[in-house]
Amino acid sequence: MRAKLLRDRAVRVLDTNWTGASTVPSRTLYPHQWSWDSAFIAIGLRHVSPPRAQQELETLLSAQWGDGRVPHIVFNPAVEPAAYFPSPDFWRSSTAGLAAGAPSTVQTSGIVQPPVHALAAWLVHRADPELSRSRGFLPRLFPKLAAWHDYLLRRRDLHGAGLVPVVHPWEQGMDNSPCWDAPLSRVTPAPPGTFRRADLAHSAADDRPTDTDYGRYVRLAADYRDGAYADGPGEFAVEDPSFNALLAASEHALAQIAAETGVAGAAWHTRAERLTAALVRRLFDPAAGMFFCRDLRDGALVPEFGVSGLIPLILPTLPREVAAALVRTAHGPHFGLGGAVRLVPSHDLRGAAFDPRRYWRGPAWFNTNWLVERGLRQHGEHARAARLRAALLDTAGATDFAEYVDPYTGAGYGARGFGWTAALTLDLLSGARHEDAPEAVPQPPDVSSSASSESPAQS
Repeated sequence: MRAKLLRDRAVRVLDTNWTGASTVPSRTLYPHQWSWDSAFIAIGLRHVSPPRAQQELETLLSAQWGDGRVPHIVFNPAVEPAAYFPSPDFWRSSTAGLAAGAPSTVQTSGIVQPPVHALAAWLVHRADPELSRSRGFLPRLFPKLAAWHDYLLRRRDLHGAGLVPVVHPWEQGMDNSPCWDAPLSRVTPAPPGTFRRADLAHSAADDRPTDTDYGRYVRLAADYRDGAYADGPGEFAVEDPSFNALLAASEHALAQIAAETGVAGAAWHTRAERLTAALVRRLFDPAAGMFFCRDLRDGALVPEFGVSGLIPLILPTLPREVAAALVRTAHGPHFGLGGAVRLVPSHDLRGAAFDPRRYWRGPAWFNTNWLVERGLRQHGEHARAARLRAALLDTAGATDFAEYVDPYTGAGYGARGFGWTAALTLDLLSGARHEDAPEAVPQPPDVSSSASSESPAQS
C-alpha cells in the first residue's frame, strides 16, 4: 500500500509537469525542456505511459541541430523570457547557431548535456516492444541518436585522446561541482550587471552558485555563442568520467537499437569498449580508487572526489578490480555510503569545499544515486544496491520529490515535485527493472586504441 501511494504521488508530479509534448523538471525553477532530465523522465514514464515516454524523447530530438548535437535546453515559446536565464535571447540559437545547423522553428541553447538518450530509448522500447515497433519508434530515433554520438566523438575529441571533453560545466550536468573550481579559475567572470539571476527568485542564495561562479558560466557560454558554437580550443575543456561513462553506456544501448532495426551493432559495442578503456587509461587513479576529471588546458587530473567519478560503475565491462575499487570508495570516508550518509553525496565529505546544501557541492541527487544503484547491481553488489534503493524511495517520499537533499539528514532543498526524482522513483518501484540489464557483449580484439571517429554506420 505504501508503495502504491508513493507511485501515485510520483505519477501526479509527472502529470503536473507535463506540457502536452514533454515534461519540465520544475514548473517554477526550470520551466522548459532539459536534455538529460527528459532522458531520466522517459525512463520512469515507461512504467506508466510508454507512449508519453516515447514522445518525451521524440520532442527533445526534434530540436537536434544539423551537426548532430542535442541542445541542453529546448525553450517553450509560451513561457515568458524573464522566467529563466539564460533565456532564448541570450543563446540566439537560430542566428548564432546557423552555421552549426540550429533549427529555425524552435529556440534552444547551444551547449549539450550528458548523452543518456540512447540508453533511455532502449529502456523505453523494452517497456512495450509491440507498441514501439508499431510506431516505428526505434527506426525513427536511431539515425538521430547515431548522429548525436558521432557529433560527440568526431567533433569534440579535439585532442584525439579517445574521450569527449565538456566545454562548459553546464554540459556535464553537475554545474557547480568543486571539480570545476581549478579549471574555471582561469575564466574571467562576466560583470555582475550584465546578467540576472532568475534562479534566486526560487531558491536561497546560500543554496545556489555564487555570483562569481555564475559570472564565469555566463562568460563561457557567451564566448561559445559569439564563436558561432564552433568546437575548438577554448578556456574550458575537461574530460569528465560521468559524461564519458554515460556515452559508453549509451553506445552499448545504441548497438542494441541498431540490431533491433536490422543493422549490425558490433561496431557500437566496440566503440563503447574503446571508451571504457580510455576512461580507465586517462581518468582512473588506482591509488585513490577513483576516477578524476582531467583538465585539458594543463593536462593534469583534478584530484577532487566528485560523484561523477563513481558513475563508471554502470559500465558492464569495467575491469573487475576497478569496479571493486569504486565500490570501496563509495562506502569509504569520502562518500560514506552505508554508514554516515543516507544517500551518496555529490562531493567529498572530507573535502574543503563540501557543503551539504549548496548546489552540487555536497547535496545528494536522485539521478546520480540512481546511477550508482544501477552500477552496484551491474557488478553483483545486490545487497548494497537494495539498501540504497530503499533509502532513495524513503527520501523521495519524505521530501515531496525534492530536487536534491542533505546527504546526512535527508532534508530537501531546491525545487519540490522535481521531474527526474519522481520518474526515477517510479523506476525504482518497478518490479521489472532486472530486465533492463545490459546484454553481455563480446570483448573486441583491441580496446586500447582511442575511440574511433568514424561512424559505425559508415565503417
